[in-house]
Amino acid sequence: MFPRLLFASLFSLCLALPAWAQGEVDLFLFWSLRCPHCLEARPQVQALAAEQPWLRLHDQEITQSPENLERFVTMARELGEEAQSVPTLIYCGRMEVGWDDRPEAQAALLARLKACRDGSGETAKPVANEPLNLPLIGEIDPASASLPLLTLLLAGLDAFNPCAFFVLLFLLSLLIHQHQRSRMLLIGGVFVAFSGLMYFAFMAAWLNLFLVVGSLPWVTAGAGLVALLIGAFNIKDFVAFKHGPSLSITEGRKADIFQRGRRILAAGSLPAMLAATVVLAIAANFYELLCTAGFPMVFTRLLTLREHGLGQHYLYLALYNVIYVLPLLVIVLAFVRSMGTRKLSERDGRLLKLLSGLMMAGLGAVLLVAPERLDQPAVALALPAIAVALTWLARHYGRL
Repeated sequence: MFPRLLFASLFSLCLALPAWAQGEVDLFLFWSLRCPHCLEARPQVQALAAEQPWLRLHDQEITQSPENLERFVTMARELGEEAQSVPTLIYCGRMEVGWDDRPEAQAALLARLKACRDGSGETAKPVANEPLNLPLIGEIDPASASLPLLTLLLAGLDAFNPCAFFVLLFLLSLLIHQHQRSRMLLIGGVFVAFSGLMYFAFMAAWLNLFLVVGSLPWVTAGAGLVALLIGAFNIKDFVAFKHGPSLSITEGRKADIFQRGRRILAAGSLPAMLAATVVLAIAANFYELLCTAGFPMVFTRLLTLREHGLGQHYLYLALYNVIYVLPLLVIVLAFVRSMGTRKLSERDGRLLKLLSGLMMAGLGAVLLVAPERLDQPAVALALPAIAVALTWLARHYGRL
């Protein structure tokens, strides 16, 4: 406690003293290894400090050092601000969030630093990163735009899950004998809704685990290794279907799902059928854990590497799960409309396995080698684009 009080007192004293009395200007740069914008800004700030002998740079990376993170929070609080985003510059009683690499912006920063050294600097509010105004889209933050993009892409790919499709199509194929579209729609909708809730709970468990262990590099590397293994298993299922180890639902578990599905038909009343559907959704999601674990694990790990609040984390989880259940809802509507004329073939399942495996392998490789690159929209778009292109080639030119 005493060292913290001492540091806070000294920092307050530095803010109160005129800069010229110190002879130097202290410039604190708070940044993160997981932030591509920081990686671009840091060399430029270092170059600026190297050119000015009176400018003393304090290079503070916050994900590898709890002390640096605590210092960031303390200094921001001293200025009446919150330590929420990086890169952040703190100097002479002012806090500037973000980085503008335009020459005129850097010249303005240098002018403010010189004014501080000369004793004429003024305390100002934080300067935030200017958003980009794009046609038809509106304003976006270039430093954080890739996380919504990754959410859309990962959830969209995760949604095309052969295990979930198998269970849902089996359930609907049983219900078709009742010849009641309204009942099929209701039961299918209940199954999809509870599947989404179970998936949300599963992802929340991953999220809280990663929040507990923090942003340790070995945890990210471990998630990347698991993603690589899951991707390899799924690619193997495409190449050698029903041979060797697999993450697909086993025949024994399929038999249990079949039995639970028939109980729905055996239920006399609609409430009993809905209750049996809920039980089937819960049981099926437990059986699908290995089949679907990769994308939720990678996504929740990416979430915890961002400096977001817990509420924002859960909003992203909710968005992910809404996207995840959309194809399942489309299947229910299409099946009810056609009364089951289209079914998921073995060929379709193998192609979905290949697509999922390629994407998981790519994500795992990036998490192992350069996890900070996943913040870049180009990388976020390239991974699924490559997976889709290779799957398309396999569909049209490969042997199935």
